[in-house]
Amino acid sequence: MLKTNEHNASFNDLAVDTAGLQALLHAGIKTATEIGIAAGAKIYVGRRVLWNVAKIRKYLDEISE
Repeated sequence: MLKTNEHNASFNDLAVDTAGLQALLHAGIKTATEIGIAAGAKIYVGRRVLWNVAKIRKYLDEISE
């Protein structure tokens, strides 16, 4: 069987799920979702939640010093 909890997410991806966002940011679920919401990157596909990686990257570039 394939492992479903292993994420090889990268900033080259178009969108990632919440676990992938956590892997990208090396953060917990609370911090990752706060960053995603602040960036306006939340996407709903049916009941599934995805995060727009381009918006996350842009937001992080804007808030970094």
